[in-house]
Amino acid sequence: MTDVLTPEQRRRNMQNIHQKDTSIELCLRKALWKKGYRYRKNVKTLPGKPDIVITKYKIAIFCDSEFFHGKDWEVLKPRLEKGVHGDFWVKKITNNRRRDDEVNKKLLFMGWTVIRFWGKEIMKNTDECVRVIEETVFDIKMEVND
Repeated sequence: MTDVLTPEQRRRNMQNIHQKDTSIELCLRKALWKKGYRYRKNVKTLPGKPDIVITKYKIAIFCDSEFFHGKDWEVLKPRLEKGVHGDFWVKKITNNRRRDDEVNKKLLFMGWTVIRFWGKEIMKNTDECVRVIEETVFDIKMEVND
């Protein structure tokens, strides 16, 4: 599979991929703010710099893009291996997935609850994502009251 974009188009495309304040993050943050949840964003002192952190309940939320974090990896990996620069992408996404697992473990060890959402999940079912966060907050509140 060859790249349909010129090198210049591909470069501009890749430059426009942001690491923070992405559309999926903004969508989820706006919904949380509307529900009255206050949070911090991209907290540098926590492993993995979570996209959204609800410090009051020690919840770290990550908004992951499907491609760069390897959603349906068993399907995506063989397709990438056949493509242009397949080795590069397989290695990059494999490392991202490994790092995500390490970050999850570190945060859990520190007593944080980790929630990860896929980008399309956030964009299509924002209310459901907020509901997951609300249920997590409720569970944490119940643990404290026990």
